[in-house]
Amino acid sequence: MEKEQEVSAGSRQPPWLNGLELIEDVKQNKHLLPSGCEGIDILLEGGFRIGQLTEIVGPSSSGKTQICLCSALSVADMNLGIVFFLDTCNSFSSNRIASMVNQHTATSVEEDEETRVKRIMSRVLCQSVYDIFELLDILRQLENRLSYQAVLEKSDGNSIRLLIIDSIATLIAPILGSKNSQGRMLMISTGILLKRMANDYNLSVLVTNHMVGGQQGHLKPALGESWKSIPHVQLLLSHDKGSTIRGISILKHTTIGSGRTAKFVIHN
Repeated sequence: MEKEQEVSAGSRQPPWLNGLELIEDVKQNKHLLPSGCEGIDILLEGGFRIGQLTEIVGPSSSGKTQICLCSALSVADMNLGIVFFLDTCNSFSSNRIASMVNQHTATSVEEDEETRVKRIMSRVLCQSVYDIFELLDILRQLENRLSYQAVLEKSDGNSIRLLIIDSIATLIAPILGSKNSQGRMLMISTGILLKRMANDYNLSVLVTNHMVGGQQGHLKPALGESWKSIPHVQLLLSHDKGSTIRGISILKHTTIGSGRTAKFVIHN
């Protein structure tokens, strides 16, 4: 009898929801996390949605990593949850986050700068990742942790709420070079896993993707058309050399639609 119960629990699927129930579920359970960049939050009507995978695409030095660090700082500083930062190209810098603290709106908690920085950094967990197989292993370990978190019904500021991968293209692009379909299958499997984790555990997933040369010299996202269907939200960064002002436009969004643009300032 116990075995039958275990099998039943393990194979249990989420209930089917109709359109009205899905809308209500979004309103009640899928909240937003601030990006730390006012222009982006206005563009996205509040920030990165929990339960979704957001991708930031842009050329080198366009500010992709800076947005990731700003988002980590904002979520941690406002005690909205724990940030899990997977660093694939040595982009993470605790010193950069510390230097941005004074530029970020302070919380209502009265504390000196040193105490505030320590509190923020204690809520940002970083791990280096060097290949796609290591990434998948880490994601499965994280999923186990999230499952335990869900069992405890933790919904406070000590729950993992933001997963950042900077950059996911660094891990996936090398396995797409041949005609072998295994690399493409690994890419799609990784994307599906990230989306499932975001939805099942009320997690916001933020990944970055660089640009490569396309036809007639035009730049295009490195992971190609097969990946394009994976993210719920896809944002494109642009910038003029020497300027701190960045442009950002929506390439894809599940609720807002595409084509909207905004500008924001990158603080180095």
